[in-house]
Amino acid sequence: MCPGGVPRSCSRDESTKEPSPTWRIATARIPGSSPAFYDEGMKAPRMPIRIYVCTTCKTPDDPSPERAGARLFKSLHEVTQTHQSDVIIEGVECLSVCKRPCTIAFADQNKWTYIYGDFTADDSAEQILACASLYAHAADGLIPWKERPDALKKGVIARLPASLNSSRLPEAQQ
Repeated sequence: MCPGGVPRSCSRDESTKEPSPTWRIATARIPGSSPAFYDEGMKAPRMPIRIYVCTTCKTPDDPSPERAGARLFKSLHEVTQTHQSDVIIEGVECLSVCKRPCTIAFADQNKWTYIYGDFTADDSAEQILACASLYAHAADGLIPWKERPDALKKGVIARLPASLNSSRLPEAQQ
């Protein structure tokens, strides 16, 4: 059990002493997306986006014995079971934004990564998944502020550029 209360298994390779945690991951399909993870005009399948959820987030004055981040993770997992969405919900032990619980991040290959905070544990899942749909359909991951659900307009913590790979480097740098 991780500190956030989310079950995980952890095995250790005794030869290297390296831990290899395995998290529970929920997969679902975003409304309006194709079931095969294909974007229109693409020849190769698109991987589902990831929503990372800090499971160790806790809020002050929360009487629950379970951490708020773990409850948000479970809530997102439950909502994705009832909706069809191309998203992977992945719990992480800490996103290091302890002053802005509950914290999540949207990430996808070749897209900007967004980190959001200030979510309530028990009633934010629908808004997070609505914004995930916008993120999934944005070619570069940039979500226009006016299109975001209210909770995601004020909760932006950071926006990080996609990692550069050799196909995106200017010719002068290659």
